This record gives sequence, C-alpha cells and structure tokens, in this order.
Amino acid sequence: MLSLIFAYSLEELLPELSNGLVPATRQTELQFYLVGPLSFVSVLFSSQLRRTEKQYSWYRTGSKLQSERAMVIRGKQPSSSELFLLCLFLGLSSEAWAGKIRYMVPEETDKAFFVGNIAEDLGLQPQELTERRVRIISRGRTQLFALNPRSGSLVTAGRIDREELCAQSVQCLVSFNILVEDKMKLFPVEVEIIDINDNAPQFQLDEVEFKMNEITTPGTRIPLPFGQDLDVGMNSLHSYQLSSNPHFSLDVQKGPDGSQQPEMVLQSPLDREEEVVHHLLLTASDGGNPVRSGTLRIHVQVIDANDNPPAFTQAQYHMSVPENVPLGTQLLMVKATDPDEGANGEVTYSFHNIDHKIAQIFQLNSYTGEISNKEALDFEEYKIYSMEIQAQDGAGLMARAKVLVKVLDINDNAPEVTMTSVTTSVPENFPPGAIIALISVHDQDSGDNGNTTCSIPGNLPFKLEKLDDNYYHLVTERTLDRELTSRYNITVTATDQGTPALSTETHISLQVTDINDNPPVFPQDSYSTFILENNPRGASLFSATAHDADSNENALVTYSLVEDTIQGAPLSSYVSINSDTGVLYALRSFDYEQFRDLQLRVMACDNGDPPLSSNVSLSLFVLDENDNAPEILYPALPTDGSTGVELAPRSAEPGYLVTKVVAVDRDSGQNAWLSYRLLKASEPGLCGLVGVPASHFVGVDGVRAFLQTYSHEVSLTADSRKSHVIFPQPNYADTLLSQESCEKSEPLSLLE
Repeated sequence: MLSLIFAYSLEELLPELSNGLVPATRQTELQFYLVGPLSFVSVLFSSQLRRTEKQYSWYRTGSKLQSERAMVIRGKQPSSSELFLLCLFLGLSSEAWAGKIRYMVPEETDKAFFVGNIAEDLGLQPQELTERRVRIISRGRTQLFALNPRSGSLVTAGRIDREELCAQSVQCLVSFNILVEDKMKLFPVEVEIIDINDNAPQFQLDEVEFKMNEITTPGTRIPLPFGQDLDVGMNSLHSYQLSSNPHFSLDVQKGPDGSQQPEMVLQSPLDREEEVVHHLLLTASDGGNPVRSGTLRIHVQVIDANDNPPAFTQAQYHMSVPENVPLGTQLLMVKATDPDEGANGEVTYSFHNIDHKIAQIFQLNSYTGEISNKEALDFEEYKIYSMEIQAQDGAGLMARAKVLVKVLDINDNAPEVTMTSVTTSVPENFPPGAIIALISVHDQDSGDNGNTTCSIPGNLPFKLEKLDDNYYHLVTERTLDRELTSRYNITVTATDQGTPALSTETHISLQVTDINDNPPVFPQDSYSTFILENNPRGASLFSATAHDADSNENALVTYSLVEDTIQGAPLSSYVSINSDTGVLYALRSFDYEQFRDLQLRVMACDNGDPPLSSNVSLSLFVLDENDNAPEILYPALPTDGSTGVELAPRSAEPGYLVTKVVAVDRDSGQNAWLSYRLLKASEPGLCGLVGVPASHFVGVDGVRAFLQTYSHEVSLTADSRKSHVIFPQPNYADTLLSQESCEKSEPLSLLE
C-alpha cells in the first residue's frame, strides 16, 4: 500500500512557514516545491484513496517542514504511471534544497529574533559553535546578525530596517559568510529581509499649485507628482484617488518601468469668472493590511489665456562627470523657451519627481536652468543620476525634460585588507603548505579600479594562495628554521589596477617557536690541558663549554663524563665535572710516576624532548715535579749498618779507579739531572771525581758515576735532595777514562 502524507489544508501549512519552525530560506521553496506537488498528487489519486485515520506526530525540524496535524491517507496500489509522476514531483521538490544556506526574516523585528538553525544546517551540534570558533564575517556594514551558541541559532543583532538597507530593491538580500575557524572553512549565507508595511505613501510636497488658462481644452492632461512608498511588493504604492470635482478626473498611466503615473485630466472647460481656484486632494494608498495612505493638496488657479507653453531645446540631456568633481561645479544647463510676451513668456525651472537623495545632491537655478552639485558625487552609490526638470511660464504652462548625469568612476578607494583569521606563532617544524592566515581583500571601486592583486615580499618562506571571493590563504612555502630567523614581519600588500594604482599594506608578526633540532656543539673537536703532579684534591683542571643553537629548555646544557676506567679504577674516582658549568675537578692528587696522562670524553646534553647530545675528547697531561730524591744503586750499603769499605793499593798511580758510584732519580727532565761532589775526605787532595761519557751511563735515567779514593765520604745531590755513602777501602774496578788529576776539587755534573 502507498501512504501519502500531506497537510490538512494550505491554511494549516502556511502558518508553519511563518511561526519560526521552518528556516526562512526554505519557506518559498516549500510552498512551490512541496505543497504544489502534494496537492497535485492528492488530486491524481483522489478517486482511488480513502481516509483511514488522523495522526498528529508528523514533523521535520530545521530546514524541513513541521506540522502538528496531518492525515495519513491510504489507497490501493498505484499504477506504474502514477508512481512515475509521484517520483517526478518529489524529485523536483528535492532540488529546492540545493545551493547556499538561505533564510528569510521580516524587518523591524526585536533583537535576538530567530532566523534559522545554523548549527543544524552546518551539520554541527550547538555546543560546537563555540568549540570550533564558528563566527560571522562580513564586510562593509554593521553586523546585522549574531550566533546564539546555546541554541545553535542565527538571530538578529538588532532592529533591521529594510528600507535603510536596500532602499526599494525588490529583493533585499544580506550576504555574509560563516567561518568555521578551526578548519578555516567558509560557508556562504544569504538572508532575505522581508518587507512589512511600515511606511505610508508620501508625496515630496504637501501641496502643489497649477495654473490653467481658461481656454485650456477638455482632455488636457496634467502630470501629477508621484507618491513614494519605501515599502515594496504589496506594501508599496498601489493606487491613487482624486477627490470629486466636476472639471477634473484622475487617470493613472503605467510607465515604461511599471510605475504608476497619475495624471489629472480636464473633463470640462474652465471658467475663471465662475471659479478662480479649484482645490482637490490626491490620495496615494498602498496594498498592505491595514492600508496606509498619504495625501497631496492640489490647487488649480485659472488664469487668462496663454497659448504657448515653454519648450526645451532637448527632450533629454546627457552629461558625464568624474565622481571627484569639486562641489559647486556647474554640470550642465537646461534651456526652455516661450514665444509669449511678458509674464507668459518668463520661464522658471524646478525639479519634478526627483528622488529625495538626489534632490539633496544637486541644485537647480530656477532662473537660468544651471544644474550644479552641492554634495560630493559617489560612483559607488549612484552610477547614473536621473532627474526630471520642469519649465513653467508665468501663465502656468509647463514642459518637462529628462536629465541623466552619468558618474565616471575614479580610483578613489584603496583596497581594504582584512585579517579574517591569523596565527601569531608557529613551530619551526611547521610543514610546507600550512595555513598561517585567512585574508580578505575588497575594493569599492569598479572595473580595473576595483580589480586587486595581493602580494608579499619574495624573500620570505611564505606564499599567497588565492581563493574565491577575493580571499587568500597565507601559507608556508618551505620549512622554517628558528635558528636562522626567529620572527617574521610579513607585509601583505593589496594593489588595485587603477591609474594611478592605490595600495594598502597590513603587517603580520609571526613568531617561530623552537623545537629541539640542534645538539650542543663544542668549539673544538678535542682539547688538551696540563696539571702538575701532587695537585691538591678539588683543583680545577679544565672548563668545557658547549653551545646549543636552540632556545629556552632546548638550549639548557648539562655536562657529564663518559664512564671509563684508569688502572682498574673508575674514572669518576679521579675526576668529576660540574654538570651546570662544565668545569672539571681533580678528586685525588696525581702522581707523574704512576701515570703521565688521562684520556677523557666530556658529554654535553640539552634539556629538550627528546634530548640531544655531543661529546669531545680531553687529554689531561700530568707534569713532573721534583718530588723524588736521587737513589744510590751502587755501591750498596751494608745491611748490618756498618760502613762500606773500598780498598786501593798504596802504589796505585793517579787515575786509578777506586770505585764507581751509580745513582738514579725517578723524576724526569731537569728534575732527574744529577751532580756529584765530595762532602768529606781524610786526604782532600788525594782524590777527585771524573766525568764519564753519556754512553757509559746506566740506571733508571742512564747515569753512571765513578768515584776513586782510598777512604772518603761521597755526597750526591740533585737540586735540594741528597744521598750519602762512605767508602773506606779500595776497590779494584775498571780504569777511569778521564786523565784528570785526582786533586780536582770542583763537583762534576753528569748530564744526559
């Protein structure tokens, strides 16, 4: 069975369209696309369907029709042709929903008046309007609408006057965009402002006076001033009515633009002697409910015969002027002539049926016909000013001519640049193509004067991508590096194509935030330092400093030693490092005779996430100090504490080798150089010391010393340190190579 659901009556459906349950943008479409097809289908199947029950629960929310009462109609199975027609009409009705988001709202509503459920039409929940930073963006006018984040509704921001907004345009559309800022997406919205009958028809004058010659023939028509109603549609001016008079009647003509043009027609001849002045009342009424009206008092003065009306030299005058013409400039002069004499030939000029705003801009000299501007012209407001000039002679005869002043656009408006959405800081690893800002450019001029281009300096890692409706995305063109540039001042320049071109600059300050992409770096690949042995514990050895190009926490460097062992002991028992300053300290006193150098590796690590590090080698050389006395290796001292004895024959010749003394020093360099001298001898002139070539030296430092005596005491010195030995008996050893006398008393130094 086929079920069809339709409104109980059209009168029940239409109130649903105006009570706010259906968005304004769907109302007109619903009437045509939904009610029409359903009505057609109901007639098509009226002979086959029967009523079964009523149901009160059918409704659809948001942009769809709602109803509190409807009927469920059931009928027999439709034929294939009937089903085809049903699908056709339902398909047509579904097309009405495509396109922009559109709403309707009547003018003069209170603030916060419901316009439409924008959250639902965007596919969002009401709370997402705040979470996703949904907002309205529009240009060039006061914000007329607002978002209600609690209900997800689009509401009015204040009272809306349709006439102030759109004048007498048939359709009054307010266009703006909804920006979902977290995605930087724009959704176009149009709201049609529906006219209400809040203005009564008005005439520019309260009263008007005509002069008519008494010989004027019946059938003569006198154009009457038009009434103006700021409303549109049915609420606009609808009809004219003239008060009853035996001599005059009203005839309303339809102008080329569809406007009503009232004319007063002379029905019967005038007789000045019978009545000098005729008083009439012209009433203009609109089509609203209730009807509003305005009146114009008409005075017709009957004068003596004047058989020649004024005549203009042209039926229509044209003039083109730039919009920046100075105030008070004579734009053109109209001319009407009257061949009559005296007062009947004197012509005066006046505006006729001119718009209120135009009347405030132009000034007409009533005697010369000169037209000048008393206010500035604006191409963006009026491209053509149209006015009608009336010439009237002293006897009341009139003629009219049309004047068209065309305004030429000049490039007097610089482009307007609006930062719709902008990011003020980005990390340096921002990928290429990431959006920095959404920029809107608009120029109020037209043609080339209104065509704009947008640019940024070419030496920056950014570019502009053009979108629809003169929007631009500012995006990154390549990866940023904070260590090269930490802040960018981006100048966005919008330039029109006028002559001369006008431009506007706006500036974006973009901070590049740091990421930990640089490890600490030491100035050198390796370092070396020296320290004397026997140093005090805690002595400062070296200061290692590394630099990190990052900033803040990422540049905070801590220092440590790479763990190692020295002679089986951990490195940390010999040296420590201050983790903040990189200063190395000795934890013990070093002994040159134990080790002469230390090889260390210093590590610098930053505080980033993840942390980055680097290390450097440090060679620590221990310098020798004279901390060891010479040691006599030969002759060896007796173990029982007695005095050693070396023997020599009494017949020994000079140069006879008594004994040899071998001494060494564990120090190095000059600290190990030894010198020898006799401290005590029983016969001082009997013996002496003899030097030996270096090739004969033996011992720790390659030193050999020889001493020859019968009985003497020998002292060996190295700087301030001394050793003593006494040899009382001769020793028959190798012969000395030196032939010097044994009476030599000066000490002999043996150098390596």
